[in-house]
Amino acid sequence: MNNINRDDKLLFYVGSYAEESSDGIHLCELDNNTGALQLLHGASGIKNPSFLVVNQDYTRLYAVSEQSEGAVFSYEIDRENGKLTQLARISTEGADPCHLSLDGRGSLYAANYSSGHVNRYVLDERGAAAELAALVQHVGQGFREDRQEAAHAHSIVPDANGRYAYVCDLGLDQIIYYDLSEGKLTTAGKVELPPGSGPRHFLIHPNGEHAYAINELNSTITVFAYNRIQGHLEILQHVSTVPEDFGGENYPADLHLSPDGRYVYGSNRGHDSIVKLTVNLETGALETPEWTCGRINWPRNFAVLERFVLIANQNGDDIAVFRRDPATGGLTATEHRLALKQPSCIAPL
Repeated sequence: MNNINRDDKLLFYVGSYAEESSDGIHLCELDNNTGALQLLHGASGIKNPSFLVVNQDYTRLYAVSEQSEGAVFSYEIDRENGKLTQLARISTEGADPCHLSLDGRGSLYAANYSSGHVNRYVLDERGAAAELAALVQHVGQGFREDRQEAAHAHSIVPDANGRYAYVCDLGLDQIIYYDLSEGKLTTAGKVELPPGSGPRHFLIHPNGEHAYAINELNSTITVFAYNRIQGHLEILQHVSTVPEDFGGENYPADLHLSPDGRYVYGSNRGHDSIVKLTVNLETGALETPEWTCGRINWPRNFAVLERFVLIANQNGDDIAVFRRDPATGGLTATEHRLALKQPSCIAPL
């Protein structure tokens, strides 16, 4: 545990859709016994900090500025109180960055939704994104004219060794993976998903044998066999994120594993639920879906902790707390909520 968190209090940052003049990044505290939430600080000066990522030693925070002239902001985290000091701002050379990631080797990655490209930045001695080392433009279109008229890079996720980075392109129905060994973004391969899937977020199981993607346009999660040496992905399974009898519109958003790797969770916007699936640790397959509803309103992003799940209800203007049973993975609603306007990302410390 890092030294910012004390006793049974857990700190986390929340990104949101906000004007530059308003607090868009919020530092919050969770009571890890009761689930109660408290707002501690706010930071303004950035428009639409809709996605955040914190480095491994909890000294730096990075935020996108999701707008037509996209940017990435770098902040220093005060180790005593978690307050942020802006270090740098750098352009993404594109529109609507919506995802960030770090590889642990001094690089930061950004995915730009509207302009359909991905960036690699080199961090300077202060830990700030200071140099655009690579920019790769995706080109093409997908099955749906309304949402897939062009490439839409929605996330970029490096593997544990910083060898490959995986990009979900919602517009192309592809997950494209890049070789990072030369300090650039060199195309290594891609996997085609069913037409109209719209891959959005991606994660690799810590066993290094399987990976998962959540697909926004057809409400599925795809299971892959993962080759950690060559980076290849092989589709094994597609599973629905919504019950069979649900007939409404739905747009899955976020995807997380439980800390022990036994459960996968996905968020549904429309069905307004969190789906929990059990991981078959031998095959990687997802089994026995269960849905948690109530106190969930357009869950764009969430965080899975050992004993709690925190949900960013974008349209509900709050963070909702659900208690999590570590043994079964099951979620139970609590009365604890924190009012925040249009929350869109949760980054625990």
